[in-house]
Amino acid sequence: MKIALLGYGKMGKVIERIALERGHEIVLRKGSQDSFDGLENADVAIDFSVPSSAVLNISTCFNSGVPVICGTTGWLEHYDEMVALCNEKNESFIYGSNFSLGVNIFFELNEYLAKMMANLKQYNVSMEEIHHTQKLDAPSGTAISLANGIIKNTSYENWTLDDAKGHEIHIEAKRIENIPGTHSIFYDSNVDQIEIKHTAHSREGFALGAVVAAEWIIGKKGVFTMKDVLFSENRE
Repeated sequence: MKIALLGYGKMGKVIERIALERGHEIVLRKGSQDSFDGLENADVAIDFSVPSSAVLNISTCFNSGVPVICGTTGWLEHYDEMVALCNEKNESFIYGSNFSLGVNIFFELNEYLAKMMANLKQYNVSMEEIHHTQKLDAPSGTAISLANGIIKNTSYENWTLDDAKGHEIHIEAKRIENIPGTHSIFYDSNVDQIEIKHTAHSREGFALGAVVAAEWIIGKKGVFTMKDVLFSENRE
């Protein structure tokens, strides 16, 4: 499989190493100032760039007939626009706020717990996310996905970084050096607390998930999620 890497920072370099270990070829390594030369040779593009580059990267790929795996967060106001372009060009697309296989299991656990807690009004839910100091957006895309999973299954209506009011979920976003990513969800009552937590030990899990998603999407058309990849019978 020939891969175009859109974004060649720390994450891009880890993806490159894992892709090469799995027998793939890198045909484009694009930093923020580089051209798209070589994209025409790619079977798939993996975008871990920055919010200001994501829309151009994704649209260029679709217009060039290249499917996209995108793990860049902070650009989702344009998500529907990119989905429409994907469908117009009969291409394939997976956006994930987090490509770690463990985190995607955590997403499912989060929704299951939210359904169980939905009618237990004595519990208030809150969240905490911790990332490295280079992370540009807050809260993280993963935290937003987790919050939306709770909102979908409960009477909560929104999330906030400020003090929660009414049907809001408070998210505390912390930035600490050398923390790949930790997400915790708390259900607090007067008598106890229930907590579920995912801790990433390195970027390896995110990178492996992105490469696995790239392998999975070859030959498919449409817009998918990591849930499709995670529960597919042909996933390695």
